[in-house]
Amino acid sequence: MVSTYPPLNLRVCTPRVTLAAATDELLERLVPVVRAGVVVEGQPLPFDDPMSLYEQSPDREWSWMRRVWSGRSRVSAEFWRLYFVVCADGEPLGMQDLVGRDFAAVGTVTTFSWLAPGVRGRGLGKEARAAILHLAFEGFGAREAGTDAFADNHASNRVSEALGYTRNGTDWATRRGEPAELFRWRMTREEWLTRRRTDIELSGVAECRPVLGL
Repeated sequence: MVSTYPPLNLRVCTPRVTLAAATDELLERLVPVVRAGVVVEGQPLPFDDPMSLYEQSPDREWSWMRRVWSGRSRVSAEFWRLYFVVCADGEPLGMQDLVGRDFAAVGTVTTFSWLAPGVRGRGLGKEARAAILHLAFEGFGAREAGTDAFADNHASNRVSEALGYTRNGTDWATRRGEPAELFRWRMTREEWLTRRRTDIELSGVAECRPVLGL
């Protein structure tokens, strides 16, 4: 079903995953994954504060959905956050977000993602990040993309390195109230072009650009 709201018609398809705009129908299908929990006990905490995914069920699902709904409504030239559900073989497995602040002026984006614990380690996170970078650079003409991860989030940092990001310093944030070091990463348009893929398809981009002030 085509939405009258262009950001909900965005889609990015690769041979392995589809990033589909996070409609309410897809969010409902993703609820069981959120309910089961995406933070693995005994492993380093992956998210900074505040984070609804740290809460106990059912507050976890409710808070997560409220944050997505709130974010979807805050779309303007000054700030936007596009939410996508990561699907493989038709099954929703996680989320991949693209964030722009004053994008029309500076052309920079950041990304955020998570996957269900049971599907990690299969390269799907790397594939989803490659897909969202294609949307940013090819679809929206971004100049630079950034991301960060806690120093002990080795999987996320390996994905950034493998995709061709370069280290861009360090920072600090809290997770569950405790300070932890962040690694920052950046990728310029020129760096992305050297690795640009030809097997990623975009849809809904032209209709969405005016909503983002482009």
